[in-house]
Amino acid sequence: MFSISDIHTVTEFSRKPADYISRLKKTGKPEVLTVKGKAAIVVQDAEAYERMARLAEYASSIQSLQGAMQETGRPLADFAAEFEAEYKVEP
Repeated sequence: MFSISDIHTVTEFSRKPADYISRLKKTGKPEVLTVKGKAAIVVQDAEAYERMARLAEYASSIQSLQGAMQETGRPLADFAAEFEAEYKVEP
């Protein structure tokens, strides 16, 4: 998923943040920042993140729809009762 050119140290990032931000916006690719040689965080452009989040939400909705079509879900009344009991909601 990540190439060697997408991995940088936090120190490098902190020395030239504008360069990193510019590159992240241009490529739209995430980059890994390391601390003491180990992956610590992933950074990416906000627009690319939003696109990824929308795709993840879409995939989740498809899975939910597939479950409903295959009847692997549970009745709404059962869920509501469990939810109300767990969160102490008065019906």
